[in-house]
Amino acid sequence: MKALRTFMASAAVVAMLPTTSLATGCARDAMLVFDGSASMDELSFDISRKTRLVDARAALRDALPDITPFRRVGLLTYGPGGAADSCANINLRFGPRTDAGADIIAQIDSLQPKGLTALAASVRAASEALQHRDKPGIVVLVTDGNETCGGRPCALGTALAEEARDLTVHVIGFQVVVDFFSWDNPEQQDVGAGNTVAKCLADRTGGIYVSTETVDELADALRVTLGCALIGAAPKQNAPQFPARRL
Repeated sequence: MKALRTFMASAAVVAMLPTTSLATGCARDAMLVFDGSASMDELSFDISRKTRLVDARAALRDALPDITPFRRVGLLTYGPGGAADSCANINLRFGPRTDAGADIIAQIDSLQPKGLTALAASVRAASEALQHRDKPGIVVLVTDGNETCGGRPCALGTALAEEARDLTVHVIGFQVVVDFFSWDNPEQQDVGAGNTVAKCLADRTGGIYVSTETVDELADALRVTLGCALIGAAPKQNAPQFPARRL
């Protein structure tokens, strides 16, 4: 039953991808932007569940072996750091590199959640790391909430679409917390109630926004947004079979 649920979730995410994105393969480098803000260390309303960070670590361990042998991926985190202003704690851990799975897992395992959610500034920094004005690239943002550092993700999405050579931003909302103060964000009306304002980044760069709640759903979303077609590869024994075409 777990394999069936995983296959169905992955197929549903694949169906959301634009046709132009499905054909890009693994030629483009990618940056994973990971939410390290304080809320990632909180329990959900279901107290039997683990913290978001623990679940996210499990999803990365599950998904990255299917991704990083085939695509160069870098890592940027936001939230924890030494700056007095937590909004300034944007940490480029490393740029796109070959077979980065173990390095990404090690960095996220050592992460101690803290601070606020600088969505726009972090995605901007990841885009710069990809040299987006001159090279094609992909940014995948994993976040559990809204912008809380005064950034304008919708305006940034428009700017990136205009200035980048070929940049796609995908956003994975993970156990997104409804921000009851989102009325104070002038861009919230652009994405609708209940969505993180980061959805704008995907909408305006031709990417997708995926809402996930479980470890399996997050792992599937990572495979779809960061992964690529594994043409001619033999399937793992007893592994769920995913659609052949991936981003």
